[in-house]
Amino acid sequence: MDTEDQEPTLGSDETVMLAAFEGWNDAGSAASQALDHLATWWDARDHAALDPEDYHDFQVSRPTITRGPSGDRVVSWPGTVLSTARPEGGPAIVLARGIEPSMRWRTFCAELLDHAEDLGVTTIVTVGALLVDVPHTRPLPTFVTSEDEDARERFGLERSDYEGPTGIVGVLGHEAQLRGITVLSLWVGVPHYIAHPPSPKASAALLTQLERLIGVTIDLGDLPDESEAWQRGADELAEDDEEIADHVRQLESVMDETSLPEASGDAIAAEFEQFLRRRGDGGMSK
Repeated sequence: MDTEDQEPTLGSDETVMLAAFEGWNDAGSAASQALDHLATWWDARDHAALDPEDYHDFQVSRPTITRGPSGDRVVSWPGTVLSTARPEGGPAIVLARGIEPSMRWRTFCAELLDHAEDLGVTTIVTVGALLVDVPHTRPLPTFVTSEDEDARERFGLERSDYEGPTGIVGVLGHEAQLRGITVLSLWVGVPHYIAHPPSPKASAALLTQLERLIGVTIDLGDLPDESEAWQRGADELAEDDEEIADHVRQLESVMDETSLPEASGDAIAAEFEQFLRRRGDGGMSK
């Protein structure tokens, strides 16, 4: 039972799917790399893979060819893999990782959710990253929303007011809700002027928020060191470019002025909606 001093978490008797997809929803590859990190540290076991032939345009998401341990050439196809893990003291976890599909989104979501139901998933947390006007010198903002009234009351969340183009995580969340699965939507803001992956500071911010939601300690591994190196690289970029340096100072001033939790939450939510509208107009691409 929760006390006043405890944050609500997803219970150990629940099964939680975490879903992230490379592409439109994944600025700086922050979300997909956060889930890759969890798969490694939790020693997740592969459960199923969706046939990429049904969902991907291979001229958009090309397969890769490598040599295996035996020296034979191996072709790896883009797709979505489901794996399972059970962190100590936490809920059963299903990780859904892949690339945003090129086609048949409704069929894709239906197949993914069929697997979720077979595994007893009660809650889905979709994980994404977006480019926003935030400085790399400050903690990167994360926010969680939900359309589920019980989840909003339980975790103290708001619902998103966004209307406009969406990515696969938005469609997956909508289809899951129609099946009666609770959905939480988790995002992190990535500084737009250093959008090239990787973004370890953003991945670490997502994992920290997931740690709160799931109620288990997540080992960040090398991410803190990688985040420091990433920040030093961003500092050097600003030192070499006065225009970027001025922009960073302006962003720092705005963020410091809106440092109250309610103000910063409203600001990042508004920035998120503006970002998605720009993407819908073709104003930004990744």
